[in-house]
Amino acid sequence: MVDSVVNPAGERSGATGSARRGRESMGQFGALGLHLADARVEASVLGLLESVEAELRATVTSADPLVTEAARHLVDAGGKRFRPLLVALGAQFGDPADPRVVSAAVVMELTHLATLYHDDVMDEAAVRRGAPSANSRWTNSVAILVGDYLFARAADLSADLGPEAVRLQARTFARLVHGQIAETVGPRDGQDPVAHYLGVIAEKTGSLIATSARFGGLFSGASAAHTEALAGYGETIGVAFQLSDDLLDIASESVQSGKTPGTDLREGVPTLPVLYALASDDSDAASVRLREILATGPLVDDALHAEALGLLRESPALKRARETVRSYAEEAREQLALLPETSSRRALESLCDYIADRTG
Repeated sequence: MVDSVVNPAGERSGATGSARRGRESMGQFGALGLHLADARVEASVLGLLESVEAELRATVTSADPLVTEAARHLVDAGGKRFRPLLVALGAQFGDPADPRVVSAAVVMELTHLATLYHDDVMDEAAVRRGAPSANSRWTNSVAILVGDYLFARAADLSADLGPEAVRLQARTFARLVHGQIAETVGPRDGQDPVAHYLGVIAEKTGSLIATSARFGGLFSGASAAHTEALAGYGETIGVAFQLSDDLLDIASESVQSGKTPGTDLREGVPTLPVLYALASDDSDAASVRLREILATGPLVDDALHAEALGLLRESPALKRARETVRSYAEEAREQLALLPETSSRRALESLCDYIADRTG
C-alpha cells in the first residue's frame, strides 16, 4: 500500500537529531502523502515509532531461538507500520507521551503481522516484503504457529493495558477472521459481489486501522468524542487505501503499487474495477469484450492479460471505481470534523488528499 514508515532495522545515522528527523519525514511520511507541518508533532510521531520498533523486537523474543528467528522474520523485513502511525497520530489529541501509547501501537502491529503469516499460508505466497515468506522458508505449520504466537503476545500486552484493550483487540481480531472467511467463501447466493467485497475490506483492513486510531485516542487520554471520531476515520481511510491499491494495480504504468501492474488480474483476484466491469450492462463492443475476458477467471495468457488490462484502463468501470475511492476519502475527511483544527488534524486530512491524488 505504502512505503515503510520507519527504518526496518532501527538503524541510526551519524547525523544530528533534527537533520535526521527532517530526512526521515521527507522520505517516509512523504511516501505516505502525510504532511506534518508542526515540528513538535513530527518529533513526537517519529519518537513514538522508534520506540515501537524497539518494543516490537523485545516483545517477539522467545526462549526458543527458532521461535525468535521466525517471529522476527517479518518484523525485521520492515513494512508500512501504518497502524502504529495511526496510533501515534491519534495520540496527538491527548497526551502522546503516555507510555501506554507505545504498547498500544505494538499490540496493533503484532496483530497485523500475525495475520500476514496466516495470509501467506492461505495464499501459498513465496515472498513477503521482498524476502522469502515464513511458510516458504520454514513450513506452513511453522508459519501458522508463529502467527498464533504473535497473536498471543499481542493479547499478553493488551492485558497490561487493561480490560478495555483486551476487549477491543479481541473484537477486532474477530472482525478480521470474519472478513477472511467471507473472502474465502465468496459472495453468498443473491449477494451483491461489490457489497460483499467492500464488506470484506472493511473487516480485513478497515477494522484494525480503526482500532489503531481508537487506541491512539484512548490511551493518550483524548475525549470520548474525539476517540470515536478517530476510530471512524481509521476504518474509512483504511478501506480507501485498499481500494486505491486496486486502482493502482490496473492504472499504474510502473510498480507504483509495489507489484507488477495487472498482478491481481493475472491471479484472478476480483478487485473493485473488475467487479464493476463484470456488473456492467454497457453494450459497447469494448465493455462486452472486457466482460467476456474477465469471466474466464485468472488471466495467465499474456495476450489476454494485456488486452484486458488495456480495456480496463479505458473503461467506465475504472472511472466508477475512482469515484468510489474518492467518496471514501471524503467520508474519512468528514469524520475528522469533530476534532480540533490542529496540525495533527491537518496531517490526517493530508492522507485523504493523497488517496484522491494517487488514484488519478
